Amino acid sequence: MSEPSQPHAHPLSDIDRVVHAPARLIILSQLYVIESADFLFIQQQTGLTQGNLSSHMSNLEAAGYVAIEKSFVGKRPRTLLRLTDSGRKAFQTYVANMRPLLDVLGD
Repeated sequence: MSEPSQPHAHPLSDIDRVVHAPARLIILSQLYVIESADFLFIQQQTGLTQGNLSSHMSNLEAAGYVAIEKSFVGKRPRTLLRLTDSGRKAFQTYVANMRPLLDVLGD
């Protein structure tokens, strides 16, 4: 006896919620095209406040998607941000999962 067929899940059901958040998606898309960037550059590019960007970076770091390196240049603190291999894969998977959904909508 065969089992009833399972209905197909909606394409968004498997979307990575860490990546899908608008601010984090903007951060990841910025880091995807460059090797690394300092905190101030990402802040300027995203338009996020310092606190908001810091919070989102912490979430991305906890997920293993972004590496944060803190150092000093002279006496000034510098925070470098870089996409990890896991973060790069998560972003690519997100784009691949969203593309068919957006293609259905057409122009």
